[in-house]
Amino acid sequence: MEKFVINGGRALDGEVAISGAKNAAVAIIPAVILCDEPCRIENIPNISDVTLIGRILQEMGAVVKRVNKSTLDIDPRHIASCSATSELVRGMRASYYLLGALLGRCHQAKVCLPGGCNFGARPIDLHLKGFAALGARHELVNGAIIDVKSEQKLHGNNIYLDFASVGATINIMLAAVKAEGQTIIENAAKEPHIVDLANFLNSMGASIRGAGTDTIKIRGVDYLHGVTYSIIPDQIEAGTYMCAAAATRGKVLVKNITPKHLESISAKLREIGCEIKEYDEALLVDASKMPLNRCNIKTMPHPGFPTDCQPQFTALLCTVDGTSIMNESVWDNRYQYVSELTLMGAHISVEGRLAIIEGGSRLTAAPVKATDLRAGAAMIIAGLCADGTTEISSIQYIERGYEDIVGKLTALGADIKKVYFEQSADQGLRA
Repeated sequence: MEKFVINGGRALDGEVAISGAKNAAVAIIPAVILCDEPCRIENIPNISDVTLIGRILQEMGAVVKRVNKSTLDIDPRHIASCSATSELVRGMRASYYLLGALLGRCHQAKVCLPGGCNFGARPIDLHLKGFAALGARHELVNGAIIDVKSEQKLHGNNIYLDFASVGATINIMLAAVKAEGQTIIENAAKEPHIVDLANFLNSMGASIRGAGTDTIKIRGVDYLHGVTYSIIPDQIEAGTYMCAAAATRGKVLVKNITPKHLESISAKLREIGCEIKEYDEALLVDASKMPLNRCNIKTMPHPGFPTDCQPQFTALLCTVDGTSIMNESVWDNRYQYVSELTLMGAHISVEGRLAIIEGGSRLTAAPVKATDLRAGAAMIIAGLCADGTTEISSIQYIERGYEDIVGKLTALGADIKKVYFEQSADQGLRA
């Protein structure tokens, strides 16, 4: 077992460089399946989800070589299987992008239902609706495997999404890139990693227009050539360090970012009293000069406030005076971590999609766990603020999405380390 151990009470100070975007990487790597030549992907985050999707591609026959910690060479030409049904597939949510990529390459795909973080029902019905519009039918095999196939080449169609689903938008884009004719996705999601995926596909020769707007138009092509492509910076990692700087009343320069992707996060930090200075590819968060204020936040699809920063900001709002309200409008069960924060002295009540946060109480250290990726980040932020020594377990969730979080926080002055434990039947846990 592994845990993070944090001695709290230190204001973060210094500079932190943001890694490549997890959500872009786990879509772009499967997209290489569609390519007819080798590709090099740069600015890859060194996280467990990237390692996992790389291993899945290797199992399918692709040649995957890590050039350095942030660069992968992928040769998809030897992929012979249209199935991804190993236990590896169940280890991450984004493995469902293999459906669209394999369907676009082979006109069929057999993929295990994905795993990953559990914070509410995340059905793939909109994905399957999009595939059906392109001419593919599907069936569920043994309650665990989605089998999608088309008897002939996929054909373009107009597809309206009932809500702006990121996953469905990406999967339909992947399936439609080599389909005959034109596909139009209406009410498409607009997140930065969708634009990044479209840019990657276009750099290989795809014809995609409108990514980042409500309507995406895809004209199918027959051939995609190899490219070298660099992934965008991770807006959620950046938002997490911005939030940690504010919660600890620190001063942190967040580097290697796209400030425009962080506008909703910056706006809320300004609202609570932080000083924010923007540069071309960096942003300074200074919470050291004045008391912070309460605020209300509602998560929304991009360009609104991102749901993936909701737990971190809930932890932050526990540290400011007054009553704040968090409204989670995207997922229906994303407050599982609240019980962990209450162990540390937070006063939070949950009513449906609302969390009412009575801030101002000093957080105290306690043994807590990460219930999912972003909840784990919230536990780290709470631990950085708390009096005493906080131990966080289930850190495998955190390492799915944050590259070298211990090293980066330590460089900012935090007292955090990873501790390894052994477990025996008669002795329990021991360091």
